[in-house]
Amino acid sequence: MGKGFVQDVTAMEEDFAQWYTDVVKKADLIDYSSVRGSMIIRPYGYALWENIKNELDRMIKETGHENVYMPLFIPESLLNKEKDHIEGFAPEVAWITHGGEEELTERLCVRPTSEILFCEHYKNIIHSYRDLPKLYNQWANVVRWEKTTRPFLRTLEFLWQEGHTCHADAEDAQAETTRMLNVYAELCEDILAIPVLKGKKTEKEKFAGADFTYTIESLMHDGKALQSGTSHYLGDGFAKAFGIQYSDQNGELQHVHQTSWGLTTRIIGALIMVHGDNRGLVIPPKVAPTQVMIVPIAQHKEGVLDFAYELKKHLSNAARVDIDASDKKPGWKFNEYEMKGIPVRLEVGPKDIEKEQVVLVRRDTGEKQFVPLKDLDVTVENLLADIQRNLFEKAKALRAERTYTALSFDEFKTTLNDQPGFIKAMWCGETSCEEKIKEETGATSRCIPFEQEKLADTCFCCEKEAKQMVYWAKAY
Repeated sequence: MGKGFVQDVTAMEEDFAQWYTDVVKKADLIDYSSVRGSMIIRPYGYALWENIKNELDRMIKETGHENVYMPLFIPESLLNKEKDHIEGFAPEVAWITHGGEEELTERLCVRPTSEILFCEHYKNIIHSYRDLPKLYNQWANVVRWEKTTRPFLRTLEFLWQEGHTCHADAEDAQAETTRMLNVYAELCEDILAIPVLKGKKTEKEKFAGADFTYTIESLMHDGKALQSGTSHYLGDGFAKAFGIQYSDQNGELQHVHQTSWGLTTRIIGALIMVHGDNRGLVIPPKVAPTQVMIVPIAQHKEGVLDFAYELKKHLSNAARVDIDASDKKPGWKFNEYEMKGIPVRLEVGPKDIEKEQVVLVRRDTGEKQFVPLKDLDVTVENLLADIQRNLFEKAKALRAERTYTALSFDEFKTTLNDQPGFIKAMWCGETSCEEKIKEETGATSRCIPFEQEKLADTCFCCEKEAKQMVYWAKAY
């Protein structure tokens, strides 16, 4: 890659945070707005989100859920009904105090999440065991007044889906919590090519108001973790606070058991940091807005553009295809579409037309191949599938390479400083230990994995009897 191109993008080895900022801007994913911590999602970035959204929406509907939409505003009195919940969100809540010139008699909260709105609605529509389960999901925006922000990863306003369900008993609700976590894991691994760890959050890290939280955690290229999706079992606490009851088959009143689960636009940040390189984005084919970009060579020569457009029409049955017929030089186009992470570049010029072939260049490896026109459809389909597989395997290998074990606190601190990544270590289960680890190292518990290993008998931090193996890391 020429110096003129890469000089505008900071090398990830030099400054990963600046590399990330450079890429999201130069790949035309976002622009900054006039409000601190808010972003404009540009067409290319939004097309990427739409593809992710469409895949997840399909999966959500396949599990029996219906989409609804809840209001943007929550009255303060309603917000205060569930004490643990509001305490968890209080520092991030944005308040509306005036409507036009008039001061409101009651403040309105701009939703940071919609548990409360769903609860108020469920109280009105659930009466009998025949009404259950209620499996609702909404696609929406929420606002959380973050102190430190970064595009996609942490913004004042972000887009997401939030599922909210009601069940007759704990067993059914807990099964739903697991089911939706598995949906998120499938989305990340099969569609986004991001390997994830599945597990349970500690009491300290669980969602405010939940009985327990399940999470999927992914590892970024710089060795930091990212919480990529969460699924919460809420128990019957919200149901008791809001009076959500149903008559069971014996005619007795029971409280419902609830779940909530969400995945946000921060998953785009994960995709960038897992797959990107010093040339820019690398987008997995299954969610790439454009899977194949056709770049005509010597397009001023007779027949080249016509041939390129015929190729686009022909290939559109096999892939999402676009063509750059602008008067910019081919070298500029190559750099532009590498920066945007388009999986495959197709080059075609007068000599290729003569030979009845095209040139395919894959974004993930840079490998170039000459393909006869008669084999083009099958080759493109196979190439896209191979790129998808390769990205997942590459990310999985990096995670394995950057997953360590620590048996003592000193070993933990040394590993964290010298080799950032996931650290597996035994834990006593005490919050005081967890707080000490965070205070002294900046690392947090990422999850108590469902697949447990016994690495030692004692907690690596306090040396008391260990209860669980936990993944730890510094995180976004």
